[in-house]
Amino acid sequence: MYHIVVPIDFSEEALHGLNLAILLANKIESEIEMVYVQKKSLDYNPGSKEEEQRFAEKEFEKIISQYSSKLPANTKLKYIIKSGRIYREIVNQAESFKDSFIVASTHGASGFEKFFIGSNAFKIISATNRPVFTIRGNQIPNQISKIILPLDITADTRQKLPFTAEIAQQLGAEIHVVTVTSLQTEDISKKLASYSKQVCEYLDSKKITYITESLVGSNITDLTLDYAGLVNADLISIMTEQVADGNYIMGTAAQEMLNK
Repeated sequence: MYHIVVPIDFSEEALHGLNLAILLANKIESEIEMVYVQKKSLDYNPGSKEEEQRFAEKEFEKIISQYSSKLPANTKLKYIIKSGRIYREIVNQAESFKDSFIVASTHGASGFEKFFIGSNAFKIISATNRPVFTIRGNQIPNQISKIILPLDITADTRQKLPFTAEIAQQLGAEIHVVTVTSLQTEDISKKLASYSKQVCEYLDSKKITYITESLVGSNITDLTLDYAGLVNADLISIMTEQVADGNYIMGTAAQEMLNK
């Protein structure tokens, strides 16, 4: 069973993340835990931490009442109220479970914490090695049936495969294995072909339907997004980059992908 952690600031944008989590929970055995992190702001000052907590509890109960009927009978919708740095507390909560992932909107604002989602979603992604599903705007798919898995020449590009394959199995989705490069030398072509072959062999072993494609262009992000639009994909699986001390950073391509 997975624990799905959803950051919530009670804005409409944050609820888009919850709706995506519910979509996933209807296919994947899981529990959803909404997380609100107390932090006073100029826009909303309840006068005391206790009053803010009571306010958050009341809002969470409203959400549970409204959304519980959208979940399978065996899926629980819970919440926790924490204090501290927003992105760090959300990451800590996700990492307190053995198997978890985070679902968040990448844009939004509320009266309680200005640009809560927009300013913290990227920090969350950068601070954890747990999978993070993000959604921009309110375009929530009815189902996830096509997943783009782009492969570049970096060694880490294949590390996303096991989780992506598991999600595809649970959702009954097909995977598009897409090699992407801005340079088409013989060495690069061979490496990408080898990576694609390894990925396809893994998907064959899991009996997952897949399609392969090779793309060359000046901008890897645009190549991937254009292809995703062409095939009407629902999800793109990408990696963050990891530096030597073990801290995760947002690589240029990942940042660009999320921004676009």
